[in-house]
Amino acid sequence: MHNHDHSSSSKRIGWAFFLNLGFTVIEFIGGWLTNSTAIMADAVHDLGDSISIGLAWILGRLSNKDSNVEFTYGYRRLSLFGALINGLVLIIGSFWVLTKAIPKLLQPEMPVIEGMLGLAVFGVLVNGIAAYQLSQGKTLNEKVLNWHLLEDVLGWVAVLIVSIVLFFVDWPILDPALSIVFTLYILFNVGKNLWSTTRLFLQAAPDKALSESLHRCLSTLDEVRSVHHLHLWSLDGEHHVLTAHLVLQRALSVEQQIDLKMTIADRLSEFDLAHTTIELEFGEETCRDAKV
Repeated sequence: MHNHDHSSSSKRIGWAFFLNLGFTVIEFIGGWLTNSTAIMADAVHDLGDSISIGLAWILGRLSNKDSNVEFTYGYRRLSLFGALINGLVLIIGSFWVLTKAIPKLLQPEMPVIEGMLGLAVFGVLVNGIAAYQLSQGKTLNEKVLNWHLLEDVLGWVAVLIVSIVLFFVDWPILDPALSIVFTLYILFNVGKNLWSTTRLFLQAAPDKALSESLHRCLSTLDEVRSVHHLHLWSLDGEHHVLTAHLVLQRALSVEQQIDLKMTIADRLSEFDLAHTTIELEFGEETCRDAKV
């Protein structure tokens, strides 16, 4: 099931990469023909997006490699690393767009309106298709990349609106004004996703409620006196890892320990964890990780 999900994710990101890269080339040509600095600026921004999506695609494919003696958990965290880089690139790119748009508030320029309108319609379609493809994904990588493309869609919607308005009124200042509004909106949302990705990258618990539920699930076992050293972290935002020490109420025979382990496995199955390590400790036993 996970392999199928990963394959689907890779295909979606691959489609988004080729669509975005192809349209970026068209943008550069169109920006030059229409003499529009706004379109040229967006072309540079899309080039950065293409690089980010391509990087995410490569890292995503590598993340599905099997574990080995060096990378004992496999390579899934490469996907998380890709999401982190993409978030940073998008924030840097957004600030770059702001540096180009803000000066235009003081000295707005009238572009070739017909060319703007044609490119805007094409831009909304191409980036909209790519964004729709990634919106079906569940990985953090796809969510961050989807904001890349959503930013482009909103940007082209702004260009479309401005180009229509400019057919009737001489207000070129609308172009940079709308670009600034949309960029600030994207910055806010990407900032939240980047914070979530950074927390997971630093091995914070992916979900506080999930961590509490796991602690409650294990501590309510009849044979368990207490639970400590419970650590929950995520490989890539989807595949979670749990480790915990359980102090037993009394000494158990080998058969009883096996039965307890089967009960624990049954209880934990509802949480769909990728990997679990549970250690049983007797009441008089000193925990070897007491200082950790």
